[in-house]
Amino acid sequence: MPVTTLLTIIHTMKRGAASATQGDLLLVLHAHLPYVRYPAHEDHLEEAWLHEAMLESYIPLIRVFEDLLNDGVDFRLTFSLTPSLLEMLDDRLLMERFRRYLEKRIDLAEKELFRTRSDPALAPLARMYHTRFIGVRDFFERTCKGKLIPAFRSLERSGKIEFITSAATHAFLPLHMSEPSTLRSQIGIGFSTFRHHFGACPSGMWLPECGYAPGLDSYVREAGAGYAFLESHGVLNAVPRPKKSIYRPIMTPAGLMVFGRDAQACAQVWSSRKGYPGNAAYRDFYRDIGFDLDAAYLEPYLPGGVRTFTGIKYCRVSGRTEHKEPYVPEEGMQQALRHAEHFLQARKDQILFLKHTLKTRPVITAAFDAELFGHWWYEGPEWLRGILGSPVSRRYRCRFVTPSEYRAEYDSIETVCPSASSWGKNGFHDVWLAPANSWIYRHLKKASQTLSRLSGEYGSATGVVERALNQAARELLLAQASDWPFMMKTGSAAGFAEDVFREHMKNFMVLCNEVSAGMVREDHLLPLEQKSPLFRNIDFRTFAAA
Repeated sequence: MPVTTLLTIIHTMKRGAASATQGDLLLVLHAHLPYVRYPAHEDHLEEAWLHEAMLESYIPLIRVFEDLLNDGVDFRLTFSLTPSLLEMLDDRLLMERFRRYLEKRIDLAEKELFRTRSDPALAPLARMYHTRFIGVRDFFERTCKGKLIPAFRSLERSGKIEFITSAATHAFLPLHMSEPSTLRSQIGIGFSTFRHHFGACPSGMWLPECGYAPGLDSYVREAGAGYAFLESHGVLNAVPRPKKSIYRPIMTPAGLMVFGRDAQACAQVWSSRKGYPGNAAYRDFYRDIGFDLDAAYLEPYLPGGVRTFTGIKYCRVSGRTEHKEPYVPEEGMQQALRHAEHFLQARKDQILFLKHTLKTRPVITAAFDAELFGHWWYEGPEWLRGILGSPVSRRYRCRFVTPSEYRAEYDSIETVCPSASSWGKNGFHDVWLAPANSWIYRHLKKASQTLSRLSGEYGSATGVVERALNQAARELLLAQASDWPFMMKTGSAAGFAEDVFREHMKNFMVLCNEVSAGMVREDHLLPLEQKSPLFRNIDFRTFAAA
């Protein structure tokens, strides 16, 4: 059969599926963690961020998706994996430490089995955690063979999940618009890292923090992305104003398709006041035995003796009160399914209203942090199972799609100029540019200019000089991560964030000074390479001025 005939048949089938429904739902999960790796510390507190996310979010989500595939469910999802996260998931040291982290959780759960044996409310929960931790360990070792990235690649091959990339270290790109070399390096390394792990170029890009500034689309298109996502007001405030609001994608002047995130759909899920996770039946994230039980009892499981989350939590939300009732898993999971039904019904009503009002087939973009599901919201993966596992039929009037599928079906897209925006508080850039963190940008700008200059002067460098400049590029990329100014602004781990930023900037400056002086010290360089070995094929020359 000729290829053109086959494509026509596929296109006709898609049109038929679309005609049976009234609108499209584009569900996006964004997975990101800052790069944290401390080889010299056996039990570093901040390395637990990765281990918690793997145990409570990434592995549970993979298992839900695999269950749906095994059940023959025809679902669609878009999943962003940041390069820094991919590099950590591919790190042998960090994966070995995750194994030890799991063993400690299992050991603590066994102690809890004994401690709660006479408590009719807590004993079943202790058994639940013990069983759950063992199940995650077995899945990680036997099914995943100790690696999550192949599991993600397998999901991508199913055709149900579209994986995309982000900037190399999740830099807040709008605040680097005066540094083209930084933009090209952050975006370009993001794409090359994705190709390294997935074997193909990503079709789209997640802009870190949904951060956008006019002109950024040119750099994203230059790297090869066909689409990206913006917060709703980035599209609503576009010039000219889009005729179909945020309910049809728009095209930027550079040819980047942009989907506007729908605040109404997203607020139902993660609003701190009205969102689903605040329901009284759900498990309370904050009431963890790491803070409730005696420190001496917990000491073997607390990194550096610091009280922190263990993942074992016995209370449900129980409303806005200090008194918390014991968690009842069956009730929590049943509530998740009811909320899944409620979400789909709300989208059905929204789609019918929008189709009548806008006189078009709407697409609703609902984008969330992946870590919300399972980590912050214990029942979140089951909610997703309910959303994706329910037949998306005439009853709901909506169809799940991926951006690439949508782009293939619709040719006529309005071209506008999106406005500056982000999904941070107040919607623009003030979370990452505030009195608590604004001081970092003069250092980052100067460092970017320095590396651009050295990239031109030492373009033919080899050996230890090339290695030093490559490591300097890594240190600069790590210092540019949006996580550090975010933490400085919110006060969450602000001291740690400032220390990390200063450490990377100091490493960068020392390496550049050694290169300029012609005295690169390998005894100084090698430990830095061993501590932060991400982006192994990095080439400092990408920072050269255009």
